[in-house]
Amino acid sequence: MAHTQTKGIEILVKNWFRDDLSSESDSNYFYNYEITIRNRLSYPVQLLSREWHVVHLLHGVSNVSGEGVVGETPTLMPGEEFTYVSGCELLNSVGRMYGKFFFKDLSTKELFYAEIPSFNLIYPPLLN
Repeated sequence: MAHTQTKGIEILVKNWFRDDLSSESDSNYFYNYEITIRNRLSYPVQLLSREWHVVHLLHGVSNVSGEGVVGETPTLMPGEEFTYVSGCELLNSVGRMYGKFFFKDLSTKELFYAEIPSFNLIYPPLLN
């Protein structure tokens, strides 16, 4: 599990390979990831947007950004957490992801970001 804490926002990442959605012969490798965001601050925050960098070994980096996550812009009160699952398709068997979530401090309206930890996406047979 990958983990970071930036400016009082803790982010945990678990990921797994999806054999049922992947095709080695077509060079499509699909992974799911579960993100948990915990507000360790003493004030509420709202997740506004995301910025992902997906590194495809031998194929460069693709960047993905947008409003919220999985169609939501959740508000997290002090001590609350929000968890969601999403997915990523790679062009080959090895890659990694990392990025940032952008938040608003709901008490001061200040904008800030929290780092999403880097995590590897590796086709399981390569680990043996």
